[in-house]
Amino acid sequence: MKNTPFTHKHIALGAKMAPFAGYNMPISYTGINDEHAAVRKHAGVFDVSHMGEFILKGDKALELIQRVTSNDASKLSNGKAQYSCLPNEQGGIVDDLIVYCIEENNVYMLVVNASNIEKDWNWISERNTAGVEMHNISDKTCLLAIQGPSAT
Repeated sequence: MKNTPFTHKHIALGAKMAPFAGYNMPISYTGINDEHAAVRKHAGVFDVSHMGEFILKGDKALELIQRVTSNDASKLSNGKAQYSCLPNEQGGIVDDLIVYCIEENNVYMLVVNASNIEKDWNWISERNTAGVEMHNISDKTCLLAIQGPSAT
């Protein structure tokens, strides 16, 4: 089982840990109801380092993203993100993801679900007919999500 860079901190802070998508992940600290209320009213920090991250670069990066996702990534400006999905040719969904515009000169990060990293990587790679530079940085990246109305 893999650990995130924050696993030792979760354990030191008393988190209840459990396996999730091959990682030792914190499930809760003080209880799910208290934590839910805290995030809805204020803010919470979530270790999402188990998620998959792909970097797409180059002149055709946006074109590839537009072809393989359902949302309009051309509306993204630097530092912005949008929720999207990878639709298949039959109208179903391969996975949902978040598309980030990292740099306005055609650098994007796709964040995919932990259990679908390999499947999503292969699916996008098979459709990369324009030779967009792609990097799977999932094992080299840690992520924290700060969520809630006071998360600004």
